[in-house]
Amino acid sequence: MNRPTHGALHHVEIWVPDLDRALASLGWLLQTLGYAVSQSWATGRSWLLGPTYLVLERSPDLTDDRYDRCRPGLNHLAFHVEDAATVEELAVDAARNGWSLMFPELHPHAGGPQHYAAYLQNADGFQVELVAIDTAQSG
Repeated sequence: MNRPTHGALHHVEIWVPDLDRALASLGWLLQTLGYAVSQSWATGRSWLLGPTYLVLERSPDLTDDRYDRCRPGLNHLAFHVEDAATVEELAVDAARNGWSLMFPELHPHAGGPQHYAAYLQNADGFQVELVAIDTAQSG
């Protein structure tokens, strides 16, 4: 592993209302994007990619059972994806793994004409954005 860059993200911990649902959707996505499971315990799991890790946990201190991306705090996570074709493949596969496409009438340019991405939401209301690195295929 390379030495992290000063200021780079170290980790993100997401508290989820249902760990099994989170593993089915977010866990599937993380593994598909190349993250490897690094730790697993009764109420959580962590995935590692390079020096950054992401945790999903059903904490006993959770104060609500529904995530709301419109409340103060984290709105969504955005991930780099190789190219437009991969964004489309992941969007199709995501529908079979607990995700629904947001803004379908604007897909794949919901973020603007120069931004090729899929915006996805899972059953718990958590949103991810899959952003094409190479948009040459996007037309």
